[in-house]
Amino acid sequence: MTIVGVDGCKAGWIAVIRNDAATKAEVFGSFTGLLAALPDDAVVAVDMPIGLPDFTTRGGRGPEALVRPLLGQRQSSVFSIPSRAAVHAEPAAFTDLESWYAAHRKSSEVAMQTSEPPRGVSIQAFGIFSKIREIDALMLARPELRGRVIESHPEVAFWRLNGGQAMSLPKKIKGSVNAAGMEERKALLARCGHDRGFLDQAPPRGAASDDFLDACAMMLVAQRHGHGETMSFPSPPGRDSHGIPVAIWV
Repeated sequence: MTIVGVDGCKAGWIAVIRNDAATKAEVFGSFTGLLAALPDDAVVAVDMPIGLPDFTTRGGRGPEALVRPLLGQRQSSVFSIPSRAAVHAEPAAFTDLESWYAAHRKSSEVAMQTSEPPRGVSIQAFGIFSKIREIDALMLARPELRGRVIESHPEVAFWRLNGGQAMSLPKKIKGSVNAAGMEERKALLARCGHDRGFLDQAPPRGAASDDFLDACAMMLVAQRHGHGETMSFPSPPGRDSHGIPVAIWV
């Protein structure tokens, strides 16, 4: 069985791929390209929302509202994802900073119209909209992916791997990597099935060190999912209006 953990990164997507032969880390420019490089039965866990609502209430989608209380001081890492209409409001590529802010305003306006109480879009959430759209388009076009490409979240995965205890230290402080927080996560990942030498390597070009560790955590979720050992929030998973499962798996 090939198991894959994926996180978004500056260059596209970083994947940590394990099969019988070895474990490797690789960066792909697109999620489609990543899937094309894998066997058709590979199990993939990705840190990206899958399944989008038509309308949202306080706290965002159901999975987000359910996992935040588990994470204590780490709960701010779980963004509220707005409606599909807001995510897809402005799909064009940005040519400059002004167009980026204009697109953010447009998405926020649509989000306000499709939420109760009305809520705009955070800058952090908007920053990953292009990646959400990429996966959403694949899930709409290729329903066969829905059973083996699952949504997870690194901090919730670390919570599960750590026996139901959230990480005590942040990965970043004011946008800079926190070495102590990274070490806390590396030690946990090493206890749960990763080789420490693999964890200590420099990330592939185009990905940051925290992206790499998050993808390592996602790989362990994929491994557990392949063995039927994951749990979902909610349980059972919900479905969006297109039948796409909506759940965070860990």
